Amino acid sequence: MAVVSDSTAAVGQVRAFEPHLVILDLMMPGLDGFSVLERLRADGFGVPVLILSARSEEADKVRGFRSGADDFVTKPFGVLELVERVSALLRRTRSASPPDDESTLPAFVRFSDVVVDVAARRVSRADEAVPLTPKEFDLLLALVRQPEKALARATLLRDVWGHAPDIQTRTVDLHVVELRRKLERIPSRPRHIRTVWKTGYRFDP
Repeated sequence: MAVVSDSTAAVGQVRAFEPHLVILDLMMPGLDGFSVLERLRADGFGVPVLILSARSEEADKVRGFRSGADDFVTKPFGVLELVERVSALLRRTRSASPPDDESTLPAFVRFSDVVVDVAARRVSRADEAVPLTPKEFDLLLALVRQPEKALARATLLRDVWGHAPDIQTRTVDLHVVELRRKLERIPSRPRHIRTVWKTGYRFDP
């Protein structure tokens, strides 16, 4: 384990040692945490990143997930909850048979003007590439794998993030907002990634 206190050292440590997980504070000398995360993702590092921050506004959480964060915990937080979230991310990363197993899907999934290349983990819309974060892509696969079936938030948290069912988080909701923004023609009136009241979400082809 390594602890650093500024953005330059943080990027350098990840590049040098490729850790299993990064806990990233948004407030640090130099670049802020968002910029550090964006730089790591641009460099191709897929290491799970958990943001730890005193910022609790939804806009900050959305920006964190757009930048490539896997989870977002606000201060003050319970130590046991933080440990559980870290453990969940590590379990998900080390899983030998992740739930987004490509064998359960065709090579390409098409809906509206969207094409999902499952093996290449690429998405296009109207023949234009759509950049998805790793977790956005995993969530999309979890939904399209079971079309027209309502999936509970707890199920998606378990299958995509590896969270225990008693963890309370808006992670799924915020990622769905991003998927709709990127893939739906009218995000405020989605045709394909539908909300199921008091349950979760459903994919309609």
